[in-house]
Amino acid sequence: MNASKSATLSDDTAYESASAMTPLALRTAIRRGEHTGPTTGYASGYLQGNLAILPNSYADEFLQFCAKNSKSCPLIGMSEPGSPFIPALGKDLDIRTDLPGYRVFRGSADYTSVSDLTDIWRDDLVTFVLGCSFSFEAAITRGGVRLRHMDARRNVPMYVTNIQTAAAGRFHGPLVVSMRSFAASDAIRAILYSDRYRLAHGAPVHIGDPAQIGITDIMKPDFGNEPVIEEGDIPVFWACGVTPQMAIRNVMPEFAITHEPGLMLVTDVLAEAAEFSL
Repeated sequence: MNASKSATLSDDTAYESASAMTPLALRTAIRRGEHTGPTTGYASGYLQGNLAILPNSYADEFLQFCAKNSKSCPLIGMSEPGSPFIPALGKDLDIRTDLPGYRVFRGSADYTSVSDLTDIWRDDLVTFVLGCSFSFEAAITRGGVRLRHMDARRNVPMYVTNIQTAAAGRFHGPLVVSMRSFAASDAIRAILYSDRYRLAHGAPVHIGDPAQIGITDIMKPDFGNEPVIEEGDIPVFWACGVTPQMAIRNVMPEFAITHEPGLMLVTDVLAEAAEFSL
């Protein structure tokens, strides 16, 4: 993950300021290189999205993959071939510049991390924007439940599981989950709040023992930062929009782009639009 001038917010005042940013202000800061880190806690109340960009020849199959795996891949926006714009998500939004970090794949599991796609954009690319669990975090905190990774100014931890997604054509692979830990009473409330946001993954897919879903060491996530887990906490796992990255790696198209985990597209769509949407 890219180093960031803004990933660590040194005090509560700065953190509250980040939460109050408008999506446009945040995207502008990203375009200028002033924000290069995770978007968790920023522009509270607005829908955030994961990114998958593929050549048009793969678009139909990937769309089927999203339809078959709507829990991990809730589609909130899709571009026309070659267009870097999705007006329904933001009139000024530009896919090429408005995420803090991207991963560019060229026919292998290896990738290059970049902060701007302008020079490598192609006229056959189709962008898919998928809902993100960051979108329900504001509802959880508004309900009085603290999120440990946000309090620690960290990216949420993410793990590859032994749960397989439903295959669609060439696309297949394991489910990726994000984890947040809570005291028991808070876990129940967090689950109820998140279930309202079906376009942001909705309710969790697993609660409790991480080994049951193939996670051998919860302190060593595959993506994101090391978790903050207090004594007596219950780990709660949500489907994660990094899941398509695993499916794309299995297909290995000659060209593909995803977001850096935790570095999302922040849209102008209010998160309430994700309530009870499926």
